[in-house]
Amino acid sequence: MSQQVWDHPEPLSLDSAPVPEYGAGSLADLLPTLAAGMDVPDVTASLTELSPADRNCVFLIDGLGWEQLRTHPDEAPFMTSLLGSSRGGTGRPITAGYPATTATSLASVGTGLPPGAHGLPGYTARNPETGELMNQLRWQPWTKPSKWQPYPTLFQLADAAGVHTAQVSSPHFQNTPLTKVALSGGTFHGRLTGEDRMDLAAEQLAAGDRSLVYTYYAEVDGKGHRFGVDSDPWRGQLMYVDRLVQRLAEQLPPRTALYVTADHGMIDIPFDEQHRIDFDEDWELRAGVALLGGEGRARHVYAVPGAESDVLTCWREVLGEQFWVASRDEAIAAGWFGPHIDERVYERIGDVVAAARDDVLIIASEREPKESAMVGNHGSMTPAEQHIPLLEVRS
Repeated sequence: MSQQVWDHPEPLSLDSAPVPEYGAGSLADLLPTLAAGMDVPDVTASLTELSPADRNCVFLIDGLGWEQLRTHPDEAPFMTSLLGSSRGGTGRPITAGYPATTATSLASVGTGLPPGAHGLPGYTARNPETGELMNQLRWQPWTKPSKWQPYPTLFQLADAAGVHTAQVSSPHFQNTPLTKVALSGGTFHGRLTGEDRMDLAAEQLAAGDRSLVYTYYAEVDGKGHRFGVDSDPWRGQLMYVDRLVQRLAEQLPPRTALYVTADHGMIDIPFDEQHRIDFDEDWELRAGVALLGGEGRARHVYAVPGAESDVLTCWREVLGEQFWVASRDEAIAAGWFGPHIDERVYERIGDVVAAARDDVLIIASEREPKESAMVGNHGSMTPAEQHIPLLEVRS
């Protein structure tokens, strides 16, 4: 009897996936550490490299990964001069969390919890109660925010403890459900220009003996998605936001620590069939799949009931040399979404979870035409996506 020949490459070992540093060096650890340093009760300082300050400001630059910053010193001279200050003077990055995507990361920032607890485990995820995909960035279809993410934010805890707390961002974000579940607490101040945000953030820091202020800038990410990292429009945005960071740093009131960080990095993916695998045109990948969630580099795959094992086997055989492909329970056991998974979050995670290692996407040209056309992408656990700065300026 002849032996069966294995005609697919050996799949990547799940042990080789670089899991985020939850509990010691992840984005979710930042605000609890700052709040603990301001004597907010019932929070823990997990980023032990950071020293307490009476006033703390977090400036989150959407899409500015550690690797992208390090390779563009001419466009970002001020932030480049701060690289050695990152992570409490260690000169090292922190990790975004999995998946490395905006909705997930902002929820991790604001709640101080990893995705398995706060419950926003991807760009899109299945709502177990309705069976529909929910876009957690745009909050479509609408879902009651407090039910989807029931934990208080660090801003709410700080405000309750008497810390002057404020968010300074685009007016567009003031009443969004994502802001409500991730960043609410204290006062929201909407300002259109980056310069106005920096000036107002400095004013808000000075408004209390203990202050916690968050501010945000989006267009580095926007230009990266549309034109790619290292494109002229992207470089222009990096130059602009570098000036914003310097503007804020020069206005800090006494006893302040400014932390400049991001929600994820980014990687450009070539437009060819080798690098962009189209789910909508691949019958093998579609077989047994009821819903395709997540995004191109961090997929949640929801199987038709009873087909879970077959879908896992097929995705491993087809993609296992380029993606870490895990069952839901394997991804949870490996700690991809954090050390613990809340019961309400368990079935939001795909029956199969696929995280890209190589420069490749699983697009869906018919279901997701806009997302499938993006040049710059993110989501997975590679250093280009996971590693983010934590630059520090003190006054």
